[in-house]
Amino acid sequence: MNLANRITLARIFLVPIIMFFLLVNVKFPHIRIEQFVITYNQIIAALIFIVAASTDSLDGYIARKRKLVTNLGKLLDPLADKLLVSAVLISLVEMGKLGAWIAIVIISREFAVTGLRQIALVEGHVIAASKWGKWKTATQITAIIALLINNFPFAFINFRFDMFASWIAAIITVYSGFDYFVKNKHVLNFSD
Repeated sequence: MNLANRITLARIFLVPIIMFFLLVNVKFPHIRIEQFVITYNQIIAALIFIVAASTDSLDGYIARKRKLVTNLGKLLDPLADKLLVSAVLISLVEMGKLGAWIAIVIISREFAVTGLRQIALVEGHVIAASKWGKWKTATQITAIIALLINNFPFAFINFRFDMFASWIAAIITVYSGFDYFVKNKHVLNFSD
């Protein structure tokens, strides 16, 4: 197994660790500054999430740069991305930090575009990531981090950046999904 695939696998293995720190029912110490409160487990989960999310670009870069692109990597990389984002979104819903509808919209779009990509592969086409797909990823990661760290530092100025970022992520997620389907409608055969 090459280095790029090992990095992708590491991202997958970090998912249950992040969920443990978010969902375990243990009293962790917390930091309190005025009205802002955050537990150490949230900080640890956020740091692990940041590391895991940053490996998404790293594994792809290494695979392309060293000519290590493999079918296993093509399968694992998007799977790792979906697992990471979906698991954390579901955990945030469980924690009461995110509305379920936002998680459902984001996860549904991921399933739909993954399905479209699978149909395209069967037809011999590869659907590359679009600029909107990259913006989608960036806005989702930004929103998730803001939610994980309890809206720090915006909590001090009473601005709900975490909710604002979640709405932006949901809107761009929907738009990017729409964009993929419009640009790749030739892949879908509606005559069956």
